[in-house]
Amino acid sequence: MSVITKTITVSSNGENDMIDITRQTDEAIKASRLQDGIVAIFVSGSTAAVTTIEYEPGLKKDFPEMLARIAPSEIVYEHDNTWHDGNGHSHVRASLLGPSLTVPFKNKGLMLGTWQQIVLLEMDTRPRDRKIILQLIGE
Repeated sequence: MSVITKTITVSSNGENDMIDITRQTDEAIKASRLQDGIVAIFVSGSTAAVTTIEYEPGLKKDFPEMLARIAPSEIVYEHDNTWHDGNGHSHVRASLLGPSLTVPFKNKGLMLGTWQQIVLLEMDTRPRDRKIILQLIGE
């Protein structure tokens, strides 16, 4: 069993930006010496999240609208009262989805569904450079 750690960086356009990172994740697996295993995908930062979705225009619009219904930006967040940075909703939204995802791979290929992509979701109110850690575990 081997563990390989790689880092990728992406630049977001700020709140509600959804960035497909499937290709970069797949390339990291193909560049490794591993054939079969899992890849843990982790974004460092408390206002971004990682998940899977069908990366298409309708869902790229639907997903942020769903998050706005669950954690609206217009209500009072104690985080904002403490830090006065206006991104309390960003922290809550990111916490709901989580910073990581684990995906199996076999024969150097991600075992995703036909319409399933790995995405970074930017929740912060401003553009950010995001560091995504890929940890491949396998043989």
